[in-house]
Amino acid sequence: MFEFEIQHRDGRARVATFQTPHGQVQTPMFMPVGTQGTVKGLSPQELLEIGSQMILGNTYHLMLRPGEKLVEAHGGLPGFTAYPGPFLTDSGGFQVMSLGHMRTITERGVTFKSHVDGSTVLLTPERSMAVQEALGADVIMAFDECPPYPAEREYILRSLERTVRWLERCMAVKTRGDQALFAIVQGGVHQDLRQRSLDLTLPFQTPGFAIGGLAVGESKEEMYPAVAFTAAHLPEGKPRYLMGVGHPEDLIAGIALGVDMFDCVYPTRTGRFGYALTDDGRLNMNSSAPRQQLEPLDADCDCYACRHYTRAYLAHLVRAEEMLAPRMLSLHNLRYLHRLVERARTAIAQGTFTAWAQAWAQRYFRHRIPTWFQAALEAGARAEVLTR
Repeated sequence: MFEFEIQHRDGRARVATFQTPHGQVQTPMFMPVGTQGTVKGLSPQELLEIGSQMILGNTYHLMLRPGEKLVEAHGGLPGFTAYPGPFLTDSGGFQVMSLGHMRTITERGVTFKSHVDGSTVLLTPERSMAVQEALGADVIMAFDECPPYPAEREYILRSLERTVRWLERCMAVKTRGDQALFAIVQGGVHQDLRQRSLDLTLPFQTPGFAIGGLAVGESKEEMYPAVAFTAAHLPEGKPRYLMGVGHPEDLIAGIALGVDMFDCVYPTRTGRFGYALTDDGRLNMNSSAPRQQLEPLDADCDCYACRHYTRAYLAHLVRAEEMLAPRMLSLHNLRYLHRLVERARTAIAQGTFTAWAQAWAQRYFRHRIPTWFQAALEAGARAEVLTR
């Protein structure tokens, strides 16, 4: 039911197919975030048309509103949302970090004060599994704690060891064979703690593994050595998911290091703020320049916005605060990231990934390629396989 088959390799970068109950996806891939059961402003039809393959749903938010039982009554997220493809649901672990001012952690689980109605909510590994089973996603995540940045080493160590105990409890209560449970490797930016988490987590042999606890405030110079180390030690024949990462440069660096799956609110959030993603960097539609430009956002893009509208028109919509503006910019930004990973897959298959990524970075960074990015490409180009 869940098969992951690597078809091409170029250094550590790889192209694979991942079979799920709701269809096969190609990796590397970017997953749009549908926190409330919708990718903000976009219809399922539009998501399919721009090449979205798997959507991410949020366990914590859907548990509170509308409640997992209502979603289950629709046949799970595909029936509830009318998006027919695969879903991945997080476990609520990110909210353990992001809602730190509203929660208390114990060995049993996490007690939240609901942001919806102020009520007390207890989320445990068992409860997270029950909610995710009701939501019916193809890939579900083990309940974990995502430590904040910065955090004391001792705190990160205690947290990752608790996360492993929670993983064991998740596996003990999981009942559905049509859902793949991914474990999450923690450890912050510390290589020795990442190794400790790997040592404790890999023996569970879950169908896939996530790299968690990053992109939470640390610099990219700190983040990418941790990604490189962790990805290099994850099983070669299983999908690797870098959680909460979605800037264009992060996708390319992550792919170089052997990551297969990404998600982030960045493309839609930045679209709502009036920015468009391009190979030349981020285009500010709030600035004066686009107001007189008759070309599309991106001449190479095939999204609806780029095929039908000029920059000047979209800049007018942004200034006029028309609803179509954030919709079209969000649509374009997601299509840009989907096209980016499509181009990466082609380059990997042709054995030209490093050269392609270097050329992309020269244009995107305007010839000032950051040291962290260059180091990620060079590490990825070394084809040594450290994984089992």
